[in-house]
Amino acid sequence: MTEAQEIETGARARTRRAIVEAAVRELARDSAASLGQIADAAGVGRTTLHRYFPDRAELLAAVGAETVARLTEVHARARVDEGDARAALRRLCPEYLLLGDLLTLLFTGVVPDAVLDGEGAAPLAALVARGHREGSIDPELDVEWVVGVVWAQLYLAWATLREGQAARHDIVPMLVRTVDKAVAP
Repeated sequence: MTEAQEIETGARARTRRAIVEAAVRELARDSAASLGQIADAAGVGRTTLHRYFPDRAELLAAVGAETVARLTEVHARARVDEGDARAALRRLCPEYLLLGDLLTLLFTGVVPDAVLDGEGAAPLAALVARGHREGSIDPELDVEWVVGVVWAQLYLAWATLREGQAARHDIVPMLVRTVDKAVAP
């Protein structure tokens, strides 16, 4: 690959990333945001957006893929395979909050539930199942129930943060404590 081709490839990747990031922001603010609004937010023309994403479905698929990638990063940062499962869950909850506007897209269904039901949520479900086996998470609570409790508490925490009702440093300890107490054996 020539230097000019490398520069072009890098520029295309940056433009694509800017469009996906703008889509996340705009769709979190307004799930019906038009492709024109997203293009404006990304600082590109509508024709440029259409070169990367010919239609809304392809853009939403890219946002879904970004969600899965970010969930994977979150699970890695939280070191979900280290220590007991309950301790890993306590590390994971604050990391989930860092997903920011992606949480809004998950909670409002802009990103399909399949992302949460598929590879995006598999590490959380596996973590809960491990907690059941080792006794650190109440085995009388179904895996799906515990996963639902985590997402419900994340919804409350993110909504509170987004509405400016409390600061992150106040919300995180309440989120972690609530989830921890809810799943304790």
